Amino acid sequence: MGEHRLVSASTVIAATAETLFEWIADPALQPAWDGNENLLAAEEGQRVRAVGNVFTMTLTMGQARDNHVVEFEEGRRIAWLPAPEGAEPLGHLWRWELDPTDGGTLVTHTYDWTELQDETRLWRARATTETSLRASIDRLAGVVGA
Repeated sequence: MGEHRLVSASTVIAATAETLFEWIADPALQPAWDGNENLLAAEEGQRVRAVGNVFTMTLTMGQARDNHVVEFEEGRRIAWLPAPEGAEPLGHLWRWELDPTDGGTLVTHTYDWTELQDETRLWRARATTETSLRASIDRLAGVVGA
């Protein structure tokens, strides 16, 4: 049986999709709710607006990552492929989907590493679980409610 390389978590947050999306689409805000505790900072002014945008994050270990936006629907969906700074994406994807519902927004966070081939990164991919994705959702709910 093969390894399962797609992980997701979903929760309803008592906030509008538009409000939540602003926190997700602005990289400078992402470290405040990152459940993987992997993001250190991002420069202001990188708010994602379209497929093809690239935003750069600094990780807690000091490396810079370029994130190539491959899916985008304002207020509803965003996904990006991370890459070492100046390099091509490595084959793993982070996706956020927001669906308005009674009582708020159904938030689905997905980590898809089906195309990841870099052996040195597989251990980190395997460590990304539904629990860590849910931690990001829960932290997002906390900062939006603050």
